[in-house]
Amino acid sequence: MASYTRRAHSGGNGPALRQPRTAQSRADHSAQEGPYTPQESRSRHASHKASNSHRAPNRKKNTGKGKHRVLKWVLGIFFSLIGLGVLAGIAVFAYLYTTTEVPQPEKFALAEKTTVYYADGTTAIGSYAEQNRSIISCEGLPDYIGNAIVASENRTFYTDKGLDLKGIARAFINNVTKGTRQGGSTITQQYAERYYMGETTSYVGKAREAIMALKIAQTESKDEVLCNYMNTIYLGRNSYGIQEAAKAYFNKDAKDLTLSEAAMIAGIIPSPSTWDPADNADMAKSRFKRVLNIMQEDGYITARQHTDAKFPQTAAVAQQNEYAGPNGYLLDMVCRELVQSKAFTKEDLDTGGYKIISTIDKGKQDLMQSIGDTRLNDMPESLQIGGIALNPKNGEVLSVYAGSDYLSKQLNNADQALFEPGSTMKPFALLGAAQSGVSFDTLFNGNSHQHFTGLDQEVNNALENNWGSINLYQATANSVNTVFMNVNEHLTPKRTADIAHEAGIQGDIDEASMYNVLGINALTVWDLAQGHSTIANNGVRNTLHMVSKVLDSHNKDMYNAPSEGTKVFDANDCALVQKAMQGTTTYGTAAGTSAKLGRPIAGKSGTANDELASSFVGYAPSMMNVWAIWNPDGNGNPQVVPAFSGYGISSTGYPAHLFQEFMAQALQGTAVEQFPTAKDNGKIGGPDGTWGLARGQSGVQPYVNNQSNANRQSTEDAQKQAEQDAQQKAAEEEAKKRQQAQEFAQQCLANPSYSTECPNYPGNTGADNENKR
Repeated sequence: MASYTRRAHSGGNGPALRQPRTAQSRADHSAQEGPYTPQESRSRHASHKASNSHRAPNRKKNTGKGKHRVLKWVLGIFFSLIGLGVLAGIAVFAYLYTTTEVPQPEKFALAEKTTVYYADGTTAIGSYAEQNRSIISCEGLPDYIGNAIVASENRTFYTDKGLDLKGIARAFINNVTKGTRQGGSTITQQYAERYYMGETTSYVGKAREAIMALKIAQTESKDEVLCNYMNTIYLGRNSYGIQEAAKAYFNKDAKDLTLSEAAMIAGIIPSPSTWDPADNADMAKSRFKRVLNIMQEDGYITARQHTDAKFPQTAAVAQQNEYAGPNGYLLDMVCRELVQSKAFTKEDLDTGGYKIISTIDKGKQDLMQSIGDTRLNDMPESLQIGGIALNPKNGEVLSVYAGSDYLSKQLNNADQALFEPGSTMKPFALLGAAQSGVSFDTLFNGNSHQHFTGLDQEVNNALENNWGSINLYQATANSVNTVFMNVNEHLTPKRTADIAHEAGIQGDIDEASMYNVLGINALTVWDLAQGHSTIANNGVRNTLHMVSKVLDSHNKDMYNAPSEGTKVFDANDCALVQKAMQGTTTYGTAAGTSAKLGRPIAGKSGTANDELASSFVGYAPSMMNVWAIWNPDGNGNPQVVPAFSGYGISSTGYPAHLFQEFMAQALQGTAVEQFPTAKDNGKIGGPDGTWGLARGQSGVQPYVNNQSNANRQSTEDAQKQAEQDAQQKAAEEEAKKRQQAQEFAQQCLANPSYSTECPNYPGNTGADNENKR
């Protein structure tokens, strides 16, 4: 992400001092009176003084001496300031030198845990790294362990003074001007830099780091420095020091490490989390070879030892308890977001002691987790569920359903697992129609069994329904395939793919296939939400994100979430798409959803080709919720999602049910928001009159359901009737609940022992009754 902020100080140059213009004065003089010499100057000055001795006493005298006095005064102040600056610098250095402590390993800061918090900033989600540490004596360690580390990190360690002044200056300038985290080049400097982890982007922090390195070099032997370094350095897998690293990588004590094992560990020191052989075997092997080459060149090992050393087999990575349960997904997603933003490395997050404030709302996260974890009795065990809720106005992710337990399944169902989105891709083509100047009242042939350019097979609607002549509003609400294939034929598949990518979708979309409008290309729940959120936000694309800000141990801002969106679509075009999608939740494939939630809701259902997945995207202006289900086999290959518990894959489906369950509670108590008023400025049949049935000329009979009589109401009347029916049904359900509540209250009044839920049940206290209200 590009919009992050690190604390940094930028130095500026002060105003240049103006120098005395003696050279220019001489030049002017010579121009007027010929060649200039000091002797001539003195004689002329004398004659000039004599010739003017008769002039009035009140006439101004030559000001040359005054100018010289000013010059001396300026230079005096200048050099005095330099002197004072030098004295001040010496005083500051002396103060920092005397107050900077050289810590022993057992007192070493080692960087605090980095903790991730919910959006409230106080409730912890979890922490990175369990920080396994052990301080050991280095006397019993084989020499090749320390030598491998020296070969990897500081070949001149045994001969240098422990300081690289050029490196200090370079790192200092980069850190305080660019906000980067560049450490020292020597082992001594690295040791000091790790103590001040998180503070070395400040002037004082960098100064103390340099002074500590200086004191270490003056007060400790090389063996002491190397041992302290080996005991405190972070080596990946949550291990601090060579002892814990030996256990993490090879299940043994450090004293038992072989040359090969020591070389492998030493090689990945610069980036242990990303060069771990379990994650990047090629880089680990390359670094391993480099260390052995240097060890042989510098005389630490023989050529035979080098040849005999083979890359070692490491132990499996032990999962952290911090990642147990669903919170492990949140911790992993936050980590990946920050690392991908280039603001931090994984080592920074493991060892930096930061406070990360996420955008995750704990109440909504708990709600989403509960809904996603609920498994119906006849639901296939292999069925996977993914979900996300977000605020499309700013891109903040409010909750995700990524799975039940990170330790048992690392594949994240919210932003890593793929599924075919099906008809949830149609709104991007609908937006293309609006951009092309097509009125949404244009009639299209909504029947099945149609043929389109470049396709051998006919295209059908779900259940092979024939919808007759319908407009784009009705085609969207009922997800009519043939209408959108016609739209895609006019737009071209490339334009439809381009619109989806402009909206923010990053997954691959086949630009050559007419079927891309039917969602044949696999995406993630996150990616689908990213694209739809741009339409929901009236054409302004925000980057979806889970991190609000990152603070250091002193609560200073180290990172802030991207705050500015990018305008990519016309607001009115998006409003037209939102209007069409509201038909889905009133009379279309998710009829009654809007009435149940008591507010306008835009939505779109999607069923993948061959019923391999099902999804639903829906939103109110300030909250979007996306759910998807799919059914992979043991190898991850998609299988048909069977009908279960009355939810057929081709009907409104289980994702729409999950949407209603979540939004009914997540929106409870919030104000009802209205979508912007859309103006349909397009032309019937499009600007060239070739879209749909062209200017309302039918030639296709209006839709007649195969199972209804020919006198069925018109589509428009049916739409209104469906809305009324849904509202009436919701009212009847509410009345039924009230009636049941009244009957229950009467039963309790007549018999307090009727139920333990009765407020006057024997034994209930006042506090109990209060808690049940």
